[in-house]
Amino acid sequence: MSFAVEWTNYALKNLDEFELFLQKRIVRKVEEFANSGVFHGIKRVQGYEKMYRLRAGDYRVIFELNNNLIVILKIGHRKNIY
Repeated sequence: MSFAVEWTNYALKNLDEFELFLQKRIVRKVEEFANSGVFHGIKRVQGYEKMYRLRAGDYRVIFELNNNLIVILKIGHRKNIY
């Protein structure tokens, strides 16, 4: 199962703050998840029914999953994202 990916403006601003190698790693992780649909490294964010997090090293990608659409909401370091 594959998913379409939609990036919010806020998430793109978050991504621009990182160095290029981190940007590539994060985008690659999102693309791998979107293409494979395998939920390895994905956990539900506590207190939110439709929000999940994707682990990319020390960084987390917060997203919503709606049918076949992944909406990337924000990206940040693991100690600052929640």
